[in-house]
Amino acid sequence: MNVTTVTADADTFTCNAYLALDDTATLVDAGAMPGVEDVVREHTDTLDRVVLTHQHGDHVAELDAVVEAFDPDVYAYADHSHRTHELADGDTVTIADESFEVVHTPGHADDHVSLVSQSSLFSGDVVVHDDGAFDDGSFGRTDMPGQSREALIESIQRLLSRMDDAVEHMYSGHGGVFHGDVRAVVERALERAERREPKYPDE
Repeated sequence: MNVTTVTADADTFTCNAYLALDDTATLVDAGAMPGVEDVVREHTDTLDRVVLTHQHGDHVAELDAVVEAFDPDVYAYADHSHRTHELADGDTVTIADESFEVVHTPGHADDHVSLVSQSSLFSGDVVVHDDGAFDDGSFGRTDMPGQSREALIESIQRLLSRMDDAVEHMYSGHGGVFHGDVRAVVERALERAERREPKYPDE
């Protein structure tokens, strides 16, 4: 699976939107970078599907443009005008050439899902490798309305229970891509979340 961060050169705040290519072309999250569809087109003429980890603005702001450019199937947990396939916990979805299990991971967002295969994890915002608050294992913020630290802790625990020890590639919604012992990174994120301290000093 060949994965490219198509929002890597963004000048505005956006999530990491990932283009995964192999037998099929899949975009995980659309991001909020104007022109993201043009970057996708630099790598592929067709886009089979977009899979949304959740629908915060930095993850879906450019979804209209992507759909207009490529007319892909759109997979999402929560309802959306562009959704063609509803995701549910335990479903499987193909990204590039790999089969990923859908794990419902609320806390940062009620509709948040993570996507895990035998080798890779698309974690959205529930767990990230580095984000300015923590390096080598951090977690999504839970201080905004509708968010819950307790739900996020349960989500990370659920993710760990469904994740193989062999997972070695982590593509998170923010921060850097990580290659190595992904389970250890997620466990460190859980440990920090369980302290129940504010993630940022001004929370």
